[in-house]
Amino acid sequence: MKKLLIAAAALALTAGLAGAQTVRLGTEGAYPPFNFINDKGEVDGFERELGDELCKRAELTCEWVTNEWDSIIPNLVSGNYDTIIAGMSITEERDKVIDFTQNYYPPASSAYVALKADADIKGGVVAAQTATIQAGHVAESGATLLEYPTPDETIAAVRNGEADAVFADKDYLKPFVEESNGELMFVGEEIQLGGGVGMGLRESDAELKGKFDTAIQAMKDDGTLNTLLKKWFGDETPLF
Repeated sequence: MKKLLIAAAALALTAGLAGAQTVRLGTEGAYPPFNFINDKGEVDGFERELGDELCKRAELTCEWVTNEWDSIIPNLVSGNYDTIIAGMSITEERDKVIDFTQNYYPPASSAYVALKADADIKGGVVAAQTATIQAGHVAESGATLLEYPTPDETIAAVRNGEADAVFADKDYLKPFVEESNGELMFVGEEIQLGGGVGMGLRESDAELKGKFDTAIQAMKDDGTLNTLLKKWFGDETPLF
């Protein structure tokens, strides 16, 4: 009987450990080409393909969870998912609250987009998504910051005249400019912000961070990460 109890306990422990390998990946699902929801209602984009490959290499079973951007860090900390993979730039301020893997997207340019070349980006009204490094930059730039919960709303603010310009990741803005038939244009100088994009994790999840760091580095070493970057962002995107 004692042996049966020990065996049962061992099986329960094994099952628990197996279950612990299911990792919930939290993303916004509204920031193409990093992440978006496709016509099938599924998470898609650069980070979907990257996340699936990282989980495969780390031998983890992963599930995708979507969460609004403005609460994405609090819901990670509270345990609603295990990691953030949502175009999140690595910054000192965020690193005080959560931990980050090494970057999987190099430090890249942020840019302004407006309806006219002489838009006032220094003293006018500039739209940015809430809780982004771009919003922080605008707030300190002398311009009037107009924050929106979603990135689509920042583009709409420029088109409907609520803002003189929008400030965001250049790679996010580029498709809007290209598809606008000259309505939208890049203005001013590009600005380098943050330390690239990484996966956010709870400070206590050092083991999980290590697994993803190893997988990211492996993709850098064998060139597959650069291949994904070119696929989703074009040949001009920064590479490793």
